[in-house]
Amino acid sequence: MHKFDLNNKTAVITGGAQGFGFDIAKRFLNSGAKTIIWDIDEDELIKASKKLDNSNLSYNVVDVSNFQNVKETVDEILKVTKIDILINNAGITGSTASLCDYDVDEWNKIIQVNLMGTFNCCKCVVPNMIKNNYGRIVNVASVAGKDGNANASAYSSAKAGAIGLTKSLGKELADKNIAVNAVTPAGAKTRILDQMSKEHVARMLSKVPRGRFLEIEEFTSLICWLSSEENSFSTAAVFDISGGISTYVVLLYFLLLVMRFL
Repeated sequence: MHKFDLNNKTAVITGGAQGFGFDIAKRFLNSGAKTIIWDIDEDELIKASKKLDNSNLSYNVVDVSNFQNVKETVDEILKVTKIDILINNAGITGSTASLCDYDVDEWNKIIQVNLMGTFNCCKCVVPNMIKNNYGRIVNVASVAGKDGNANASAYSSAKAGAIGLTKSLGKELADKNIAVNAVTPAGAKTRILDQMSKEHVARMLSKVPRGRFLEIEEFTSLICWLSSEENSFSTAAVFDISGGISTYVVLLYFLLLVMRFL
């Protein structure tokens, strides 16, 4: 497995106690980064810390949907170190239901965690990156944010918003040594699938041309590259890792239009 050079870098990974976040933390630590994992679940953070067992690892109990909580935690971190890398990975899927039947409170919660959480973390961390003229931000979105999933309108909307935020912020910081990118994975073998009905999971899998879910190691390799100095040019971009799900009808339409005039 390729090892990226993250020596002398400090990374914050939200939702870092399990799933994608846990494996990202493991790869970052193996690549030399001082790694700080955030999660709302303290028990899971303690378990993750014991499993990773690395002196360069620390953790904070953080609710990313709470701006004040995020700001206070970032302020404490910046008293002792800088933040070079931010991985906005924390997220929840919520229930699978039609828009008409969706519970309003649950809808708001999904938006608060998945979209506002990303905003809160970026808003608090970016000024330090600007000061140091260096930063790598990766926002974990979803193919649902590009294509929209039926009966998952809240999740799809939140992830679409995170993609838009990525493009805007990436352009705002493009004249600095700060890269802001998003990744849009399809379904992967993580605990987030446990929040969905079996029927919804089966429907997700049926759409993947590769015929399988994403392996976590495949995902973290992309995250590591985007978080490293090797990614010195790409910013405000969305990197698809969906096994062939996403289609681009606009491009097809354009080609057909051009052919009419040939």
